[in-house]
Amino acid sequence: MRVKYFTFILLLSALVLSSCRGVKLATADEQMARGEFYDASRTYRKIYNKLTKREERQQRGVVAFRMAECHRRLNQYARASAAYQNAARYGYPDSIIYLRMGQMMAADGKYSAAIKAYKDYLAWKPADKLAQNGLIGAQMALDKKGATRYVVKNAKLFNSRRADYSPVFSDASHDQLYFTSTNEKVTGNAKSEITGMKKGDIWFVGKNERGEWTRPEPVEGDVNSDADEGAIAFSPEGSTMYLSRARREPNANTGVEIYTSQRSDAKWSAPVKFDITNDTLSSYAHPAVSPDGQWLYFTSDMPGGQGGLDIWRINLKERQGSLENLGEWINTPGDEMFPTFRSDSVFYFASNGHPGYGGLDIFRAELTRSGGWNVTNMGTPINSSADDFGITFGDGESGFFSSNRTDNRGYDHIFSFELPELKITISGWVLDKDEEPVPNAIIRIVGNDGTNRKQVARDDGSFSFPLDRGVSYVMLAGAKNYLNAKQEFTSDIAEEDAEYSVDFILSSITKPVVIENIFYDFDRATLRPESKDALDEMAQILRDNPNVTIEMASHTDRKGSEEYNINLSSRRARSVIDYLISVGISPERLQSQGYGKSRPKTITKKLAREYPQFEEGVTLTEEFIQTLSPDDQEAADQINRRTEFQVLSIDFQMF
Repeated sequence: MRVKYFTFILLLSALVLSSCRGVKLATADEQMARGEFYDASRTYRKIYNKLTKREERQQRGVVAFRMAECHRRLNQYARASAAYQNAARYGYPDSIIYLRMGQMMAADGKYSAAIKAYKDYLAWKPADKLAQNGLIGAQMALDKKGATRYVVKNAKLFNSRRADYSPVFSDASHDQLYFTSTNEKVTGNAKSEITGMKKGDIWFVGKNERGEWTRPEPVEGDVNSDADEGAIAFSPEGSTMYLSRARREPNANTGVEIYTSQRSDAKWSAPVKFDITNDTLSSYAHPAVSPDGQWLYFTSDMPGGQGGLDIWRINLKERQGSLENLGEWINTPGDEMFPTFRSDSVFYFASNGHPGYGGLDIFRAELTRSGGWNVTNMGTPINSSADDFGITFGDGESGFFSSNRTDNRGYDHIFSFELPELKITISGWVLDKDEEPVPNAIIRIVGNDGTNRKQVARDDGSFSFPLDRGVSYVMLAGAKNYLNAKQEFTSDIAEEDAEYSVDFILSSITKPVVIENIFYDFDRATLRPESKDALDEMAQILRDNPNVTIEMASHTDRKGSEEYNINLSSRRARSVIDYLISVGISPERLQSQGYGKSRPKTITKKLAREYPQFEEGVTLTEEFIQTLSPDDQEAADQINRRTEFQVLSIDFQMF
């Protein structure tokens, strides 16, 4: 169970019952007022079970509410929710009960019930910011919004059977991790009145020569004591430790103070109290030092905040007059705590006041140019319906944080997180018009982010490049004795793995190349509309290869006279040339020629795959076609009816 509650400012004013109070009720109220929630919850339970008379219903409702408040502070959300519902059933008079039920139900993952409770409360207090944000968060969770690609795992090596939380790296090497533990081997033997567990100590783990984490052990020196030692932080160079320590005196309120300890070799000195103000009634906890070493950030309930626990800061070099609250950008009427830094302009904190998934959520705060903070929820699976807090970053988008998810006792554990690199690639093949691999093809890719890569296609014509999100790319493929081909595209901005596919079909400059999908009306040279795409593609090839001149040739089948077919094919070839000129291709680069039926097609590998009745290498002469069946004759005639181009030169206007 989290000793973070000794970092809460545990000063609750005792509620007053209208009826006569017994000794045990007074005892429970005093325990609760001192922040001894574990002991108070047990005392309230005994009182609650004895209030069985009808005339004691109102008292039972009050006791149930106080018992629920204790369970809430002990992270026992299911118990707290049930106790709040009992309090409502027995007529507890304050509408705050619906806000608390909403919070506990959300923390227990019961979002539909939480939404109803929040709406019930807002009917009484429509302007309440906590309820408004709670409702937004519960609806967000119910709609499963905010999912991220982070991978979260239980860091089992670091965790004991008790509570382990608030991990933090000691320095930028990220090879030592410190955290608070309440395991069975901690220094203090006495159980905490706050949590019912042993009091926390500072432990750490290091890496061995193979870069593997070793087993946890207590820090060496005089840091740990019979008191609760909690969340810690380090100065940028790692020589000073700032730690939270609970102030416990018999029959006195529980408070928390910040101490410092100095490292000498591998040992830490006895902590010395770090005075922030002269206010002895407020508590100060969860220290965090800005990366530049100038500011100490911390959590406190001192007067002047936004409500609940707030995050404050004080200048470590000039403390006098430098104390300031981070304001409503960060702080809410709820609790904000556990600040940790990534850079001087980016820090993380836990809150139950901003819209979240229940309990404490981890938020990212980035300093804006105007001096405010842009706050965003870290989303799932970093956050859950339970309490998530105390995040620390190691290398890249990886690190550790604390959570009591999946633990029915409410104990906190340390979890690792990592954001896998996005795997965005583009792959494909470089082939010729017969769909055969082009040998030694070179592919270049240039992005508007400055990307400029080159790759030689594999023997099978395949290639693959890594990409970045949201970048516009131009790709060019070329090879000796082939025309260049170009592709343009923009990668998606979505944060998810993606694989793009693009093929380059290169045209040979040493042999005629058929242009597929050129259509004419019967006995006419007029191009049909469905030919436009193929002709536009041909025009783009010429634009991508500006030094090329070509002959555009048209061929007919065997039917009709030689004179007729020559004339028809010539007019058809000219129609293609006219279209290319109309879309901007220089007429100096274009020649037309009609060959009629004088050049029958020879079957290629590609044609043999499409027409398995014809063997590769066979020429579809009139004599050969006449030996075929009527259906195969029609197929052969269709193959011979074609439009193709032949490269004439590759040095147009080069000199």
